[in-house]
Amino acid sequence: MDRKIEKKTWTPKFIAIITGSTLLLAFIIYQLFFADSRSSMNVNKDRITIATVIEGEYTDYIPVSGTIEPGEVFFLDALEGGNISKIIRESGAIVDRGDTILLLSNSKLQLEVMERESGLYFQINNLRQVRLQLDQNDLSQQGQLAEIDYQISLLKPQYERFKELHSKKLVSDREFEEVKEQYEYNVKRRKLTYVAYRNDSVSRVAQKRQLYDSENRMNQSLNGVGHILDNLVVRAPISGQLSTQQIEVGQSINAGERYGQIDILDKFKVKVQIDELYLPRISTGLKGTFTFSGSSYELEIDKIYPNVTGGRFEVDMVFTGETPSGIRRGQTVRIGLELGESKQAILLPTGGFYKDTGGNWVFVVDESTGIAEKRNIRLNRKNPEHYEVIEGLKPGDRVIVSGYENFGKNEVLNLK
Repeated sequence: MDRKIEKKTWTPKFIAIITGSTLLLAFIIYQLFFADSRSSMNVNKDRITIATVIEGEYTDYIPVSGTIEPGEVFFLDALEGGNISKIIRESGAIVDRGDTILLLSNSKLQLEVMERESGLYFQINNLRQVRLQLDQNDLSQQGQLAEIDYQISLLKPQYERFKELHSKKLVSDREFEEVKEQYEYNVKRRKLTYVAYRNDSVSRVAQKRQLYDSENRMNQSLNGVGHILDNLVVRAPISGQLSTQQIEVGQSINAGERYGQIDILDKFKVKVQIDELYLPRISTGLKGTFTFSGSSYELEIDKIYPNVTGGRFEVDMVFTGETPSGIRRGQTVRIGLELGESKQAILLPTGGFYKDTGGNWVFVVDESTGIAEKRNIRLNRKNPEHYEVIEGLKPGDRVIVSGYENFGKNEVLNLK
C-alpha cells in the first residue's frame, strides 16, 4: 500500500542557508557599525624612529657658528715706503713693545730728508739774522739816546749859568741865545728820539716773539724731519703676537700699506654670523655657550653690526668668564645662542615628521597593541632638539618622529 511522504521543513540544506545568511548579515552589521573603517598599513618597526614625549626645561636657542678673533688688534701700516732690507721678526712671533720687526731702505727718502734739513737750517739762519738786526737797531737807538743825554748833561749847566749871567748883563744876547737854542734843541731831540725808540721797542718785541715762535716751529720741523728716517726701522707699537702677510727681503712696501697686525693675546672675542630672520630678536646681552676641550664656556653679545650681507648679519660675542686656554685666532666654534628665557614645557623631540605634517598631527604608538594612530596636535616654538607642545600630547606618549613620506594617507599603522 502506498504511503504519503511528508516534506521536511528544516532540512540540512535549509539550515545551512539560514546560518550562512545570518552570519553574512551579522558581518555586514559589524562592518557598518562596529568595525574600524580607518585605512591602515603594515610598517616594519625597525625602519622608523620612535621618541618619548617628556616634560622638561625648554630653552629657546639657535645653533650658530663663530670664528675666534683677538679682542684687540693693532694694525701695522707703513709710515714710510721702502724696500725690505731685513726681516727681524717672522709672522707668528711674540713681540714686546719696541721690538724691531723690519728694516726698510729708501735712498730717495734719505735724499729728500737731507734737502729738507738744509732748507730748514737756511731759514733758521735767516730768522736769526733778522733777530740780530732788530737787536742792533735797538742798541743803535739806545746809543742815540745816550748821546743826546750826554749833550744835555753838558748844555744844561752852561745854559743855567748863561741865563744867570744874561740876567746880570754879563753876557751878550747872542751868546745866551746860542746856548739856549742848543740846549732846547737837544731836549726836543731827546723827546722825539725816545718816542721813536718806544714805538720801535713795542714793534721789536712783537717781531722777536714771532721770530722765536717761527724758529721753534722750524726746530720742531727739523726734529720731525730727522725722525722720518727712523720710520724705516719698523718697531712693534705694543706687545702681542705678530701676524704679517707674505713678505720677503727686497719686497717694496708703499707708504700707508697695511702689512700685518699685532694681536693682544690676553683676550678674545667670537665673530658670529646670524640669519637675518632672527635680526628682530637679537640684542646685546644675549647669552650663548659652546664646548671646547670637554668644558663649556659662556659668551655674551657685545656688539651688533647693522649691515646685512648675503642674508646674514654679524655680532661680536665676548667671554663672560674664563677664556679657554689653547684657543687660537681663526678657530671655528659651534655656539648655542639663547633667544629667550628657559621655561618648563611638554617637549617632543625633533624629526623628519614635521616636513610631512607641518606639526599639525603625528602618529602616536600604543605599545600594548602595536598600533600607531594618527592624532592632531599643536606645536609652538622649536629649538634644534625639541618642539614645544601646546596641545594633543602628554608626557610619556610614544610618537613616530621619523619621516612620514611612505605612510600615504593611512590613519593607522600596524607595527610589525
